[in-house]
Order: sequence, then C-alpha cells, then structure tokens
Amino acid sequence: MNTLNDQQLDELQKDLDAIRDEVVADLGERDANHIRGMVRLHRKLEVAGRVMMPFGFIPPVFLAATASLGLAKILENMEIGHNVMHGQYDWMNDPSLNSQTYEWDTACSSESWRRTHNFEHHTYTNVIGKDRDYGYAVLRLSDDEAWRPRHTFQILNYAVLSILFQWGVALHELEAEKLSYGKSHLKEKRPFLRVAAKKAGRQAFKDYVFFPALTLPVAPIVLAGNAGANLIRNLWSSTVIFCGHFTQDAETFTEEQAEGESKGHWYLRQLTGSSNFTGGKWLHIMSGHLSFQIEHHVFPDLPAHRYPEISEKVQAVCRKHGIHYNTGSFGKQYSTVLKRILRYSLPERFTQRPAVA
Repeated sequence: MNTLNDQQLDELQKDLDAIRDEVVADLGERDANHIRGMVRLHRKLEVAGRVMMPFGFIPPVFLAATASLGLAKILENMEIGHNVMHGQYDWMNDPSLNSQTYEWDTACSSESWRRTHNFEHHTYTNVIGKDRDYGYAVLRLSDDEAWRPRHTFQILNYAVLSILFQWGVALHELEAEKLSYGKSHLKEKRPFLRVAAKKAGRQAFKDYVFFPALTLPVAPIVLAGNAGANLIRNLWSSTVIFCGHFTQDAETFTEEQAEGESKGHWYLRQLTGSSNFTGGKWLHIMSGHLSFQIEHHVFPDLPAHRYPEISEKVQAVCRKHGIHYNTGSFGKQYSTVLKRILRYSLPERFTQRPAVA
C-alpha cells in the first residue's frame, strides 16, 4: 500500500471530496433520465424475452429469447438494482428507485445485500478478516490466508461459484466457513435463513414454475430458456465483480492497517484495493459501470453513469499523489484474476516472494 503521511492523506481527502461535491451539486435531470431510460430498456428486454420464449422450439428464436432475458437480468442487477441500492438515486424521491425499499431480480434479498455489500464490503474493502467478499470464503487469493489442501483445485470452485453466483451471494450471510469451524451456530442464522428462503423461493418459483406453467405445452423449453438467462447473468456478473477486486495489482490489507483510519486513509485503501477495465459505452452500462470499480469504491453513492467522466479527475489525483491507478483491458484484467486464483491454489512456499536483503 502506498505510504502517505497525515498531511498527504488530508490533501488526498480534500481532492477527492472536491470531486464528489462538484458532482453532487450538478445532479439533476440528466441523471434521472439515465436511470429511467435504463428501467425502460430493462422492461423491453424482459418482455421481449418472455414473449419469444414459448416459440423457442425454433432454435434461432430460443437463442434470441434467452439472450434478451439474460441481458434484461444483467441490466436490472448491475446498472439498476446494485446502483439504486447504493442510494445513488435517493435524491429523486422516486419510491420505485429508493435504496431502502428496492427489491431486485436475483435470489439474494436486498436487505441481506445492503448488510453484506453496502456496509461490510464497502467499509472494509479487501481487509482480510473483515471483508468476507474477498474470496467469498471459497477462494484463497493472498498469503494472508493459510494454504490448505482444499485450495489445490480452487479453480473448479471458482467455476462452480460463477455458474451458481446468485445462489452463492444469497447464502453469503450464512457465513458457512464459521459454521464449519464451529465459530457460529445455525440457530443464530435462523432469522436470516427465513428471509433468504422466502426471497430465493420466490425467484425460483417465478423462473422455474410460474412462467413455464403459463406455457405448459412448451414448459421444458421455457424452463431451459429461463435457466440459460440466469446462467448468462451469473457468469457475467461474477466475472465483472472479480475483475474489480481480484486482479494482480489489487492490494489487500490487515485489520491493523485499517484500524482507526482517517477518511483520507480510507480513500487510499479504496484506490489501491480496486481495479478498472476499459471498454466502450455498452460494456460499461452492462457492467453497471463497475468497470470503474475504483471510482465506485471511492464514490459508491454517486450515479454510476458519471464514473467515466469522474475517472479522468480521479486519475489526475492519483498522479498528483503517486498512487497506482489499476486499469487495463477487460481481457488483460480477467487473465490476471485467473492467474491469481491459480497461483494461490499452491502452498505458501510457491507463492511467497523472497525477502529483499
């Protein structure tokens, strides 16, 4: 982690606060039009997918319906749901876009997401022992965690996690790793499990019972298409999230490093613990603008569609303070994620760098 003294951290805070204040003062119709346009697009894609799906016995129609529904789910989860639940549009006073009442189209309840993601992850980003999103208790991604034989084939765990991503996220708050080590008990999780079962059951019923039952003669086709759409969403969202947090240059931190930190130090940790990837307008939109993960971690409550323009100013601040700005092409960043997963599947003697004399 870059070392800045207290005065430099104060300057960093002032520089980034100034960027935030400028955007907040400019919020208005442009931002409202963006999110409402995304909501309309999502609805059109979902309706198109649902209407076409019963005619999926025609292969090209099946592919088009599955793709349309998959894109609708990605757009709703990434650009709409995730950003709305961060409070990016609370200033609009639109009940349908309120961070505390919005419920998204995925197995994880919004209530659980706000606890584990908005609070835990964004407060303790990449702090080993505090941020349970770091490896999702499934993957070893740094030497901060001791190697165990189960890590040997963790690339397979990553594949399974990606395929079933919405269900893994839905059960994240269960803290299965603590249950397995006897650090917590299932009875303590009963309130969470009741809420999780209700939300997950509703999602499963909608995609795998209700819509197939509406088109009973072709129910297997509709069922397969809905499963395919969920798979598309799961693979894409997990890939985007991993590219934002687990690239080669994304740093990790100890609890001691984050203890009693100032806002300037928190900013520094967000800057050095996150990573971006480059691309065109629609790549950014379909990633929920988490292609600008650095900006998102620094300004989680600013409308995400602003991140491309904010990025230039954040990069200037990083240059001023000598902070590495971690970005690269989508392919490059994802390749470093895979390399990291594979590297830390090996015991410490293969991963620890020799001390410099």
